[in-house]
Amino acid sequence: MTGFDPRNAGVVVTGSGAGIGAALASALAAAGARVVVADLDADGVTRTVDAITAAGGTAYPVPGDAASEAGVAALVARARERLGAIDAWFANAGVDRGRGIEASEADWDLSWQVNVMAHVRAARLLVPDWAAAGRGRFVVTASAAGLLTMLDAPAYSVTKHGAVAFAEWLSATYRHRGVVVQAICPQGVQTRMLDDSGPLKDLLSRDTALTAEQVAEQTVAALAGDELLILPHPEVRDYYQARAAAPDRWLAGMNKIQQRLEQKEGR
Repeated sequence: MTGFDPRNAGVVVTGSGAGIGAALASALAAAGARVVVADLDADGVTRTVDAITAAGGTAYPVPGDAASEAGVAALVARARERLGAIDAWFANAGVDRGRGIEASEADWDLSWQVNVMAHVRAARLLVPDWAAAGRGRFVVTASAAGLLTMLDAPAYSVTKHGAVAFAEWLSATYRHRGVVVQAICPQGVQTRMLDDSGPLKDLLSRDTALTAEQVAEQTVAALAGDELLILPHPEVRDYYQARAAAPDRWLAGMNKIQQRLEQKEGR
């Protein structure tokens, strides 16, 4: 495995109408990739494509659902029509729904479909061809929540753990056949999701809330290697190691933070 060269590569970025996805699509196009921009938000897709083409890059708009079985199949088919072959898939679309134990069945179901099954469905269509050809790259935008947790957001935390677990399984199963899998696990990023996180915003921004462009820049740089975890916030590696070394101590520390959040909210 020798890294991934974006120049003239055919790539798909889901959830690229805004935020990290838009920044990833732009950074990949600036590095020479031909990019399919996919998102439910058709206006966001247009904005991202226009920005890329204005900068001299190559981008193709494919608005639509990147999570359901039919939606993923349609996206893969349309991407292949435009790119010829898909060399890399950036499974970036994600949702954060529901708070606390009261998170609804609908919150859990949507989180599962978008944050986990979208990746499974895309890999099912892409990985067999990549394994036969001996090359391909699958990059999941997970979260530090997928390595640690995110207080008050059970559906997000559990499904982002699932996203990381699926990336690990893909890597363990197909890396000897040339399929490279990576998982981007940032902490706080200056996006609408952070703005909507309420009292968690200060916690997620504690070490530094990076811009989406900074996350994209670090991700493109990480494509030169094959390491599973892409950690834009280096502190996350330390937290992850501390969690693994002493899980009960780590959980006790997280519970103290939970108590402070409750006091701040007057619960």
